[in-house]
Amino acid sequence: MTTERDTPDTCDHLLLDNQVCFALHSTSLLMTKVYKPLLQALGLTYPQYLAMLVLWERDGLTVGEISTRLLTDPGSLTPLLKRLEVEGLLSRTRSREDERVVIVELTEQGRALREKARGIPQCILGASGQTIQQLQKLQNDLQELRSHLQESL
Repeated sequence: MTTERDTPDTCDHLLLDNQVCFALHSTSLLMTKVYKPLLQALGLTYPQYLAMLVLWERDGLTVGEISTRLLTDPGSLTPLLKRLEVEGLLSRTRSREDERVVIVELTEQGRALREKARGIPQCILGASGQTIQQLQKLQNDLQELRSHLQESL
């Protein structure tokens, strides 16, 4: 007796390994695991590292601007920023113009941490087994995919 499971072409588009979403998800999980020991040496978690990257790129942003850049909810970002503030890496101050707006600025310690993080991209490159050009192409392709997905919402 032949069942649907025995037929190789049945619902191939529903096989887990044929899903772009699963390839992205599983790769993201592994990427985070590769980052973990590198970031532990800096005293950061992966989400904290992403927030620091945003601030190293442009200091003095509002919580809303950081959350927009990271495609995350400001409510989930606030506790993360509070932890970084307790660790002395940044300060959060209310805007004088609008008390609802919180401005986030790096401290000297937060700026200095950038130097300690400089080697991380090279470590990731080595772990990836890819060339710089391959990773740049992948990044461009993913940014294009993200852009199309954002437009579809």
